[in-house]
Amino acid sequence: MDLQTKIPIEPQHPKISYDSDVMLLGSCFAENIGEKFSYFKYKSLVNPFGILFHPKAIETFLWMVTQQEHYTESDLFYHNERWHCFDAHSTLSHPDQKVVLQSLNEALHQTHHKLRSASHICITLGTAWAYRLQALDMIVANCHKVPQKEFSKKLLSVEEITQCIQNSIGLIRSLNPSINIIFTVSPVRHSKDGFVNNNRSKSHLITAVHQAITADKYSVYFPAYEIMIDELRDYRFYDTDMIHPSELAIEYIWKRFCEVWISETAKKTMTTVEEIQNGIAHRPFNPRSKQHLTFLENLEYKKHQLQEQYSFIKF
Repeated sequence: MDLQTKIPIEPQHPKISYDSDVMLLGSCFAENIGEKFSYFKYKSLVNPFGILFHPKAIETFLWMVTQQEHYTESDLFYHNERWHCFDAHSTLSHPDQKVVLQSLNEALHQTHHKLRSASHICITLGTAWAYRLQALDMIVANCHKVPQKEFSKKLLSVEEITQCIQNSIGLIRSLNPSINIIFTVSPVRHSKDGFVNNNRSKSHLITAVHQAITADKYSVYFPAYEIMIDELRDYRFYDTDMIHPSELAIEYIWKRFCEVWISETAKKTMTTVEEIQNGIAHRPFNPRSKQHLTFLENLEYKKHQLQEQYSFIKF
């Protein structure tokens, strides 16, 4: 008896290995998967502008990166005793204007450099709902708690999202023609929009992605949303807010991702990395015992062996 619907996923190529260079952009689910790449010590860069929820925000960011644009003081605004940029997440906001400008422009430079060398980029779309700042007639990446009356809320159409995705693919390929682009739709439920509107949003995103990638042979879709909805399909796989996937769900989706995208050689290295990570996290009863000192020596030897093979890995 099979009590679970399994989403069939074709194995993908080229696989991600420890020689690969990975970038992840988009919603908070991109950060969940990005944390896995970081934990297992892959060469990776996650959301240099912080979380970007919708396709237009991602397109704007990629345009700034690929055109080697820079932010100036006129691109910032002061609100609630902090300087902000409407194109970036509030994690880049700061009481000092110069700090914000430096963070924004360093992120653009870092991403430009990374995009040129990256082998894979994962883009996770969170929502099709966007906010337009009425005073400047611009769609923002983040409202930064500016009063809602300053914005008009808009559900991006399938056509608009398709165009955003196609533009984003073109911008990425202008720097790196052969990069592999992996699109996903976030399983996070945007309940603030209402559950009916959340489903409208996800359906627009899924339809638009599939329309956009048909013309690009190096762009594919990974069904993170479908795995959450159809394979896991139970509230025990949600966090206590009943909106975000739980740690167990994230781990499950990561395992499914590894099945189709991670090379067998890399999986063996991941086992070694995890052994070292567990060893680092270990807290002994007696730090000075002979047994623990031997354990530390063995741990250092494992680190050395791994770093001999991959010099970029740091613990």
